Amino acid sequence: MGKKFNGRRFGIARKRRLLNKRKLADVLGVSEYTVMRYEAGKTVPADDMILVLGKTLGFPVEFFFGDDVDEPLADAASFRSQTSMTAGVRDAALAAGSIGFLISDYVEARFDLPKIAVPNLEFYSPEEASRVLRQDWALGERAISNMIHLLESKGVRVFSLAENSLKVNAFSLWREGKPYIFLNTMKSPESSRFDAAHELGHLVLHQDGKPRGREAEDEANRFASCFLMPEADVLAQIPYVHSLNQIIEQKARWKVSVAALNYRLRKLGVTTEWQNRNFCIQIAERGFNKNEPFPIEREMSVVWDKVLKSLWADRITRTEIARDLNLPPSEVDSMIFGVLGKSTPRPDARKLSAI
Repeated sequence: MGKKFNGRRFGIARKRRLLNKRKLADVLGVSEYTVMRYEAGKTVPADDMILVLGKTLGFPVEFFFGDDVDEPLADAASFRSQTSMTAGVRDAALAAGSIGFLISDYVEARFDLPKIAVPNLEFYSPEEASRVLRQDWALGERAISNMIHLLESKGVRVFSLAENSLKVNAFSLWREGKPYIFLNTMKSPESSRFDAAHELGHLVLHQDGKPRGREAEDEANRFASCFLMPEADVLAQIPYVHSLNQIIEQKARWKVSVAALNYRLRKLGVTTEWQNRNFCIQIAERGFNKNEPFPIEREMSVVWDKVLKSLWADRITRTEIARDLNLPPSEVDSMIFGVLGKSTPRPDARKLSAI
């Protein structure tokens, strides 16, 4: 088949299907040790086994014979959800990052994307970093109309992360001096918007690539809250609060969840601890922590829209993109179409061919 079987690519495909080595070995009818050797590049599968691997994992056989692909490291990627996330779910999300890199490189070889303008603000507090970045980006105190558009205009590569799990909110990282954000589009539009701001916080505050932790997550949360709901604007619009309905009415200005605005008002001292606690109880009782009242429209990518329209004008469809990259079309769809307002769920491992 020309090139040599690439065990690392085989590992990416396995992780994308949420299969650990033991489960895949059971499906293939081989030992776990054999799968480990395939992935480590110590054993090259026979041609007939390679065909089985492709069919079982739902990947074109040619994918296994490409060059090495950059793989995000768990320590270098920030995950908003850590405690409830299994290793398999985390690895599947990171493997999606590898596929996102392939797609990104494909696009950047054909298009000039916006220049990167994401500064390093690691020596600032989250609150100070928010103010500095707003000043740097000439945002003033006004509400941000579209987080994805803003990120893309500053050179951030934004991908959807259509995982069949709500346990992965989003993650971000730097690769070759370029910032990436992967958003789970199964989340509510308000949650995805906050996730985008949260990951922006990681990109500007934690560029050193050190291991993440609870402290880093708290810092990104504080940054996101301040960045989406700037102090002066919030205080001007809501000098006092008398009911939860008032918060519900006002949240549309900043396009955040009622819970996020309630939290911000407490941090700014607009509400008391008693009010905050009472509003939290009401939010839970009225189901607003699961179904947002007066939901906003999902934010969509402008860069991917322009890229795909340009490619389609040259009769290059997502099927051709997938074929050029030796990827399943579903993987290309899941990485792009979630930020275009429509998601294509990736194949369920339980439905894959068991041969």
